[in-house]
Amino acid sequence: MSGTEKNGLVTGRNPLLNLDFPDVDVIRVGEVYYMVSTTMYFLPGGVILRSYDLIHWEYAARIYDELEDNEGWRLEDGKGVYSSGMWAASLRYHEGIFYVCFVANDTHRTYLYRAQRIEGPWKRNYIEGFYPDCSLLFDDDGRTYIAYGHRVIYLTELNEELTAPKKNGLHRVLADYGASRQLPYEGTHIYHLNGRYYLFLIHSLREEWRRVETCLVSDSLEGPFTGGIVFNDDLGFFNQGIAQGGIVDTPDGDWYAILFQDRGACGRIPVLLPVKWESGLPVLGKDGRAPLTVESRSTRPDYSYAPLIDSDAFDGDRLKDVWEWNHLPDPNRWAMAGGRLMLTTGKVEGDLTLVRNILTQRALFPACSAHVTIDGSRLRPGDVAGLCILQYHWAYIGIKRLQEGYELIVCMREKEEAEVKAVIPWRESRATVRVSMDFRELRDQAAFFYRGEDGWIPLGGMHQMKYLLKHFTGNRFGLFALAQETGGGTAVFERFVYEKGMDAASI
Repeated sequence: MSGTEKNGLVTGRNPLLNLDFPDVDVIRVGEVYYMVSTTMYFLPGGVILRSYDLIHWEYAARIYDELEDNEGWRLEDGKGVYSSGMWAASLRYHEGIFYVCFVANDTHRTYLYRAQRIEGPWKRNYIEGFYPDCSLLFDDDGRTYIAYGHRVIYLTELNEELTAPKKNGLHRVLADYGASRQLPYEGTHIYHLNGRYYLFLIHSLREEWRRVETCLVSDSLEGPFTGGIVFNDDLGFFNQGIAQGGIVDTPDGDWYAILFQDRGACGRIPVLLPVKWESGLPVLGKDGRAPLTVESRSTRPDYSYAPLIDSDAFDGDRLKDVWEWNHLPDPNRWAMAGGRLMLTTGKVEGDLTLVRNILTQRALFPACSAHVTIDGSRLRPGDVAGLCILQYHWAYIGIKRLQEGYELIVCMREKEEAEVKAVIPWRESRATVRVSMDFRELRDQAAFFYRGEDGWIPLGGMHQMKYLLKHFTGNRFGLFALAQETGGGTAVFERFVYEKGMDAASI
């Protein structure tokens, strides 16, 4: 995505952000737009972005530092909470309070967070029951509802405390997709606008796999909801439909939708669509299509946005907002000081996905690269420290400490078992390694390099990245330290450099 601004009118390109921000919900409070996205098992979790033009975004808040502290979140149960954790949140602002509501599939609970400021502090409560893909509705008459479901979409009235269903309150089916071999209704977003109720849902076409967006409308919460598909386009990208998200108005009265699109191994990326209203019904896109170029008006012209991905010299007093931990980190096994990030190994692990304290950043579509310098002098024999691609089919390049000396190693899991692809002797305790990712035209390939006297030298061949539901997230860069013989060794990382585009990621 690129954007230009003139006289407050901002022009950008779809898809927005080119980063894995799925299951979005968006609101406006005054002149500020906020967008929440699923973070699943990454921490800090419940990411909320901020914008003044709907095209450029920056980090505004994380709802929680930890969701739960248990064996799964600590990666002590042999599997973790991959594909679980936080799912598809609803973001609302009502009478001076921000609300975020979502379920976690590992705990099978519904979480409700409240804050007076978007930056927090956020207070956690629970709603009795389980409401997947939920959407909160604070209605004009003071009553509150939650819409939710998969295939069958329900509406349940909540009590005044928002802790449980209201006794003798409204509870009904809003829509039933019926039998289907494809994706049925889910991704609920409900609104009350100009006296009518609008229910937005994602599903697939019945005859083929392709995500589409449907809107059902009713004059009453107790009446029938009727309607159909309101958007069916793929931006010319391999039949990958665009759907699931929220709608929002501007201070000038214009309307937009932000939905997401699958972009292969990179993940699910937001798309901005203009919305028009015809006879009280929403019309998404332009002539039924997702425009490649989008325009909106900034409420704060010339505002400078902080980056969503970034290099890091590790010279601050805290991690940058661009980083997220894989699962719950062990605070006693990482530190940052003097331009160095230090990761200390814990228990011996044979699978990279069970290693705690992997520090991650999202990958950038259509291509990106990152490199980092590693000092392995404080590692213990058998330890590996390096730069990885994190997904179920992971891969890494790293420096390995031997009983005497070091070696560089590339290891990949492209099936069920990991395989060492390359090993070379290494004379020093320090190495600079690089990972490049190419997502163009669903190539989804990655390559690995180390810095030699004559520049970058490839090692280990290509890695075929995949977007697998076992993790349900896009492939990411990750910094890690892995114990293979005994714990307690420390890896030191210096100057992580993030590079954008094919010139940087040529493989």
